Amino acid sequence: MTVDIRVVRAGQMYRYYLRQTVVGDGRRPARTPLREAQEEAGVPAGRWMGRGLAVLGLAPGEEVTEQQLRNLFGEWGRHPYADRIEADLLAKGESPKKAFKAGALGRQVTVTGVDFVFRPQPTIYLLWALGDDETRRVIEAAHERAIERVLEWIEDEVAVIRYGKNGIYRVRPPGGLVAARFRHYEARSGMPLLHDHLLLSVKGQRLDGKWGSIHTLALHENTVAASALYNEIVAAEVCEALGLATEPRTVTPGRRPVMEIAGVPHELISWTARRSDQIADCLAELEHEYVTAVDDDGEPKFLPVVSERARAKLNGIAAKMTRPPKQKARPLAKLREEWKESAIRASGVAADVINSLLEYARAAAAGIRARVAAVVDVALAAVDVAATVFVMNDGGRFHRRHLLAEARRHLALVLRGRRRDPGLDDRIVAAAISTHCLDISEPKTVRGLESGYRLYTARWALSDLPARRRPPAPAHDPDRQPPADPSAPAAPRTRTRQRGSGRSPASR
Repeated sequence: MTVDIRVVRAGQMYRYYLRQTVVGDGRRPARTPLREAQEEAGVPAGRWMGRGLAVLGLAPGEEVTEQQLRNLFGEWGRHPYADRIEADLLAKGESPKKAFKAGALGRQVTVTGVDFVFRPQPTIYLLWALGDDETRRVIEAAHERAIERVLEWIEDEVAVIRYGKNGIYRVRPPGGLVAARFRHYEARSGMPLLHDHLLLSVKGQRLDGKWGSIHTLALHENTVAASALYNEIVAAEVCEALGLATEPRTVTPGRRPVMEIAGVPHELISWTARRSDQIADCLAELEHEYVTAVDDDGEPKFLPVVSERARAKLNGIAAKMTRPPKQKARPLAKLREEWKESAIRASGVAADVINSLLEYARAAAAGIRARVAAVVDVALAAVDVAATVFVMNDGGRFHRRHLLAEARRHLALVLRGRRRDPGLDDRIVAAAISTHCLDISEPKTVRGLESGYRLYTARWALSDLPARRRPPAPAHDPDRQPPADPSAPAAPRTRTRQRGSGRSPASR
């Protein structure tokens, strides 16, 4: 996936973000003002995003200050201008307790936000790193628009505020959300990696004006669909602006291909993939242990197919196990010079190809656009999406979000970098549910009655598809199955050997 997520907690984790993440993953010197540290690191200032800014007195694109960050993410979710609000009330003679309460956004929370990390596919950030300044600006603009679209989708379709006893009531934040975006230019290995950290506040305002907290589980559950939407949008924006096209490329044998920019040599991807190769090797070991794990009776603990969500968890474990130390951040102009020199010297790609990378990609795109029509058949797409999700999800049971993520992948494959009509992914999902899916929900809670949490299976049986190594598991919510969350505690089982640890990935 090209979108990752992790929670942000007040305290030590927030201080980590303030010391390193907001300054391009460098090391911020002690007592150095935030903007000065960002300038020294060569990264731009953070910018505010989201429809919820107006009610807090902020504007889209406004620079993020250290005090605003500290209030919203480091002080249990307070107003970005809490210190100013408190000082004004104290000056008017209000009590300290009332002044402090006026700067709060509802109840204090420990989890103050989530960190979404957005990064384009390798061929896109290679064009960004090795192309001219105009190509770089086009790709950065497409990257930003894709992030904006994903945030809008989260505000409209995903984010919910829970309230009432045990959070029984749920409501969309009508005013939208608030997020701070920070740009990074390189990976830990020093290789090019355009990516943004989007620190999304969990605070949202209900219709009655009261502030509540966004349900972070819903954000985690929809990360795959968010990643598919981001990939689709950024590729379409880049291809339409630069006259390019995408093509499917197999990265790992036996897995579905990924969509990359046609005409960009695969050797360049390998040149940037030193850290990726380390992660991939470790991930292969973790997945092998995952699918071969057995319980105390010697029976297979999981199905032999690793779900998308489980793979994302295992990939995060592999990334932590192979993480190198941080390097000192450098200005982008200097980085681009070094990257081009390194690519010419070490990638094995001819210098004239690297210097004319955009022209080679445009030539490849012309051939693709001439022979591949941008025609989406909703009925056929619905069949493909339902069948794929049915096979990939444990026991053939899934939710709407699984269909939505697969529909977006299908559109990226068919359109090859062309823009699509808004809502086409939802139309495919609606066709898949109405024609090829059975609603098998047995809701016992208010949550189970929501459309996003209805449980489906396909109208055909597993026996109609190629045989699997063992029968499907009993009917359970796929998000509650052990394969869907390898970081959760698991039942005792026979331990297997893991590099650098005696624990299995499911116990982490």
